[in-house]
Amino acid sequence: MGNEQNNNQAPEQDINQLLKVRREKLSALQEAGKDPFRITKYNQTHHTDEVKSLYEEHEAKLLAGRVTPSVDGLDEAAAREVLNNDYNERRAIMDASPINVSIAGRMMFKRVMGKASFCNIQDLKGNIQVYVARDVIGEDSYADFKKSDIGDIYGITGFAFRTKTGEISVHADSMTLLSKSLQILPEKFHGLTDTDTRYRQRYVDLIMNAESKDTFIKRSKMISAIRRYLDTKGFMEVETPMLVSNAGGAAARPFETHFNALDEDLRLRISLELYLKRLIVGGLERVYEIGRVFRNEGLDTRHNPEFTLMELYQAYTDYHGMMDLTEDMFRTVAGEVLGTTKFMYGDVELDFGKPFERITMLDAVKKYAGVDFDQIKTDDEAKAIAKEKHVEFEDHHKKGDILNLFFEEFCEDKMVQPTFVMDHPVEISPLTKRKPDKPDYVERFELFINGWEMCNAYSELNDPIDQRERFKAQDALAAAGDEEANHTDEDFLNALEIGMAPTGGIGYGLDRLAMLLTNSPAIRDVLLFPTMKSVKD
Repeated sequence: MGNEQNNNQAPEQDINQLLKVRREKLSALQEAGKDPFRITKYNQTHHTDEVKSLYEEHEAKLLAGRVTPSVDGLDEAAAREVLNNDYNERRAIMDASPINVSIAGRMMFKRVMGKASFCNIQDLKGNIQVYVARDVIGEDSYADFKKSDIGDIYGITGFAFRTKTGEISVHADSMTLLSKSLQILPEKFHGLTDTDTRYRQRYVDLIMNAESKDTFIKRSKMISAIRRYLDTKGFMEVETPMLVSNAGGAAARPFETHFNALDEDLRLRISLELYLKRLIVGGLERVYEIGRVFRNEGLDTRHNPEFTLMELYQAYTDYHGMMDLTEDMFRTVAGEVLGTTKFMYGDVELDFGKPFERITMLDAVKKYAGVDFDQIKTDDEAKAIAKEKHVEFEDHHKKGDILNLFFEEFCEDKMVQPTFVMDHPVEISPLTKRKPDKPDYVERFELFINGWEMCNAYSELNDPIDQRERFKAQDALAAAGDEEANHTDEDFLNALEIGMAPTGGIGYGLDRLAMLLTNSPAIRDVLLFPTMKSVKD
């Protein structure tokens, strides 16, 4: 009996020699006129999960009412004969009405046993055992199969059957080598566990780790669900520039580049906001974009310098309307992707089915830090209480900035279940409409889940005079050395002067939502190709 051919089982072997052998096998195939790389297509009729489900349905129909005979009181040999006869009768019934299939995928396992062998084929939807008999596929094909390697990609025609051990399998009628693997996959039983290699060689990670593949399938479903949701609400998907002269709409340091044709310095966008608002001015009323944005910042478990952002803007509503829409969207998307609105992240159960809590930033700081910023009247008083509470701040910070620092220090990690934190200070919200009854604060909310900021939303500022003054304040911060400050955008101001309707807007990172829905501990786990430091030769 042959053994599973996985060359990593013998780490003392010379890897270079093993790679050389694979190339020699390819050369032999090519010399024999069997070059797999000359094959341009293959007629794949079923995925592995479809084969199994079709067979089970067919079996239930054909064998309905048939009872497995009892072997009580029989000795082992007699019991084996009774069960063997029953299997043969069932097999004959099924084989008389076969389910013919054509599958394709990567060979992950092989066991050669003389005239008959088994292998395991893995495709997008799962894997299935294949029974390969020399007398069925022919001596030449069987000889080629025996020389195959783990990782080779095969097309297989045959019919589905159930083995005596109960495993639904494919009985191969023909096998076609579609691609020769010239590299060696990690050892099957340990998979690919090194995280750095998983991120750098995601293609290997997807082959070896089913949970990784499932993560990205769920991410794709999540994005599709978001699009479906917004489409049903009358939103129009649009695309806006990635290369911009003024990277605004968020507090972040941009990446800079140079456009040779125009001899101009440009920046990669840090937000989608300012262009989408221009479209509201143009009368589109409900717009959204799902796209990459770029921020020249550090790497950690929740930050990658390029990430996927969803922003939407809706005319004639405010941040309360945005709260209602966000809550319903998150609940709907979780239900579609996971089949439930209650799920685990780590050891915490998150419940998207319950109404999301709503609390002002002032009340949150009062609740968790014991400080009432309504009673603090000046910037100096705010700095004094910050010193008392050991909250670090910078000289240019004002009362509103320090309120936000208190929230970050004492409150964020308390927001485990979905919570809308509302009414931020104007100092940290340069693009947001002021509260009419409390002009030091703005109509803004952030959604927090598991202690993370998940979403940022406003009643959008549509007063061009107020907006110009806030841009001036941002320019002053930039002049003082703040690399994350916004800059005056004259064309955006011109758009506001044309006139923008009262508008609500939302922005949230899809990567963090994907982390929650897939129970992934780091943002790199939900990015197919995360940013990595280059490996030097």
